Amino acid sequence: MVRRDILLGLDVGTTSCKAAVVTAGGDEIAHGQARTPWRAVPTGAEIDPRDLFASALAAAREALAAAREGGRVAGVGVASLAETGVLLDGGGAPVVPSIAWHDARGEEQVAEMVAELGGERFSARTGLAPRPLCGFVKYRWLRDNMPEARRGVRWLSVGEWIVHRLGGEQVAELSLASRTGWLDLEARGWWDEALAWAGAPAGLLPEPAPAGTPAGTAGDTLPEARGAVLAVGGHDHLSAAVGAGATGEGDVFDSWGTAEAFVRAVAPVPPERVAAAVADGINVGWHAIEGRQCLLGATRSGAALQRVLGLLGVPPEGRAALERAALEAPVGALGMQLLGLEGDRNELVGIGPEASPPLAWRAALESTARSAKDLLDRMDRVAGPRRRLVMAGGWADGEAARAIKRAHLGPIEGTEAVFMGARGAALTAGRAAGLA
Repeated sequence: MVRRDILLGLDVGTTSCKAAVVTAGGDEIAHGQARTPWRAVPTGAEIDPRDLFASALAAAREALAAAREGGRVAGVGVASLAETGVLLDGGGAPVVPSIAWHDARGEEQVAEMVAELGGERFSARTGLAPRPLCGFVKYRWLRDNMPEARRGVRWLSVGEWIVHRLGGEQVAELSLASRTGWLDLEARGWWDEALAWAGAPAGLLPEPAPAGTPAGTAGDTLPEARGAVLAVGGHDHLSAAVGAGATGEGDVFDSWGTAEAFVRAVAPVPPERVAAAVADGINVGWHAIEGRQCLLGATRSGAALQRVLGLLGVPPEGRAALERAALEAPVGALGMQLLGLEGDRNELVGIGPEASPPLAWRAALESTARSAKDLLDRMDRVAGPRRRLVMAGGWADGEAARAIKRAHLGPIEGTEAVFMGARGAALTAGRAAGLA
């Protein structure tokens, strides 16, 4: 009997590494998950890249073990968080810890970069705002503060690192490259001035290629998938849009996790309009779909909501009851609001004598919905009216969260995919393996 082909997708995210085993037709048949083991530091968090790979491997093995029907693993795709990078020496070993995408270090380097390259010029060239999140700012900080970083000769994004550790080639994928600050958006190549500013040695970055470009085959690190075609699935939010089927013209995907990202696939934005989009809070980069760019707007609403649950003393298992109670609270939450959704600290303001946990939770959800509407309106100014909104992620499971979002944003669709980012990475690997 001929064994059918199956695909393995990995989504290496901020909170956890997720894995999905998917049929060639896109059906999810098994899943695995492992915690992303960050180490807290005063500025945020960092991680040993080897520990990150171990978590990804654990999730992959759990999913493959759970795929009882089995089959030949024809392709393995890896999507990941974007701005975090892995700096390798000439032997391919990490030389410094990897800095979390949300880590605050790098403000001094950003100021220097703006003074030398120009902030608006940087945004027009890269589609990004000049902020410490950018991968090349993290790289410059490492060179400025960790002597061992100067031994580094190759920089890979997390998804690219995982593919390499599985036995693949060292590649740079365009949607992840779009988050580094090194990529010239229009040219789809590296920007020499940004490389020089960061102090990058020659050959620090592989040549950029679209998501789904074959990157060799899996070796003995994951014997269950030995010989499978490897591919980078791209930036996790964009891979989730692929996995959720929200990549058509006018589609917007709301990926509501620790960060809430709104992703819209578009035709390439004219270069003269890129800087204006960035100034309006919308980043422009390449999508995980060949030939398409994406508009990306984000807040940290998921992290803010988690802080509110902590403040209210509500454990995860108590959230469903709080959601039901919030639906009975007054619309508008009697003026109470949650502020600071763009940053690491939040304020709950307008607390009156009627304050209660359900009212505070309603206020938090209403605030995230208003923030989402403002962001989507700005995105519409770049690409025209949206046609369809698909929402997924851990916070989208809440009864009140969905109802309040619909009240502010209009019709919202869900998705049957369980791990959207991992499913998207698997489907991308299927293309690399010639199955689609």
